[in-house]
Amino acid sequence: MSIVAQTTLAHDVSYNGIGLHAANEVHMVLRPAPADTGIVFIRTDLPGRPSVQAHLTNVTNTMRATTLENGEAKVFTVEHLLSALSGMEVDNCFVEMDSVEPPVADGSSLTFVKLIEEAGIRDLDAPRRLLAVQKQHLVQEDDKFIAIVPYDGFRITFTSINPHPMLGVQFLDTTITKESYVRDISFARTIAFTEELEMLKKLGLGKGGTIENVVVYDKTSCLSVPRCDDELVRHKVLDIIGDLSLLGRPVRGHIIAVKSSHKLNNLLTHKIFEEMQ
Repeated sequence: MSIVAQTTLAHDVSYNGIGLHAANEVHMVLRPAPADTGIVFIRTDLPGRPSVQAHLTNVTNTMRATTLENGEAKVFTVEHLLSALSGMEVDNCFVEMDSVEPPVADGSSLTFVKLIEEAGIRDLDAPRRLLAVQKQHLVQEDDKFIAIVPYDGFRITFTSINPHPMLGVQFLDTTITKESYVRDISFARTIAFTEELEMLKKLGLGKGGTIENVVVYDKTSCLSVPRCDDELVRHKVLDIIGDLSLLGRPVRGHIIAVKSSHKLNNLLTHKIFEEMQ
C-alpha cells in the first residue's frame, strides 16, 4: 500500500459572517498548520488566544450542534466546518475566530469547501495515519441507531424517517471521496420546523437562521427552496462526516445509520476511540 501524506492548507484564507445560533459577527481565518497538529480552534477575541483541538475528548455538548471546550476556549456549531475539512482531506489547520461560533454561511459546508479550494491544499512530510475499524460498533436509542463495520474505504448508508408529508423516508448510500463529497454532500443544508422556532428562541438558539441558510418547514409545506428532493438525508451524512472527524484521524469503515443525531454520532466516536486504545 502506498503511503499517503498528511495535508494542510497552502495559504491563509478568511471569511466574515454570523453564527447560526448566537448570530454574533465573526471573522474567521483558516491557516496552514504543521503535521500532527490536527484541527485547532483559536479564540482570537480572548486574552492569551486560548485554543481547543477538534477532538472528541473536548466535546461537552451535542444538543443541536457540537460544542468543544478546553479551559477558556469554547466553540460550538463546528460540525459543518469540520465536515468540509474532512471531506476535502485536510488533516491539519488552525481555525482563528473572534467569536464563539463559525459563520453559518449558506447553512451547508459548500462555502467552506470553496474557501479550502481558494487556499489550496499541500502535502506535508509526514504520513497520514488512517483509522481502520476492525470490528462492529453499534449505538442504539429507541428507533434510532448508528453502526460501523469494517470496510476498505469510507462508506455511509443513512435512512432518514420523518413524519412531515414533504419528507417521509429518504435514503442515501455513498462512498465518500473528495470528489463525491463536493458533488453530492457539501451543498446540503440543515432543516428546521416552524413549531420548533419558539423552543429554539427560549434556548437562545437559531438566532442567525433564515429560510436561505436553513430549510424551513411548516406543518404542510416548505418555506425555503430545497436544493434537491433528499437534501435532509444528504445533510445528515454531512453531519456524520464532521462528527467522526473528531476522532482526529480519517476513518475507514462502513457506517449504517437510521435517524441518527449528533448525540448518537458522538457516542459512536467514543466506541471507535476505545478500540484505538
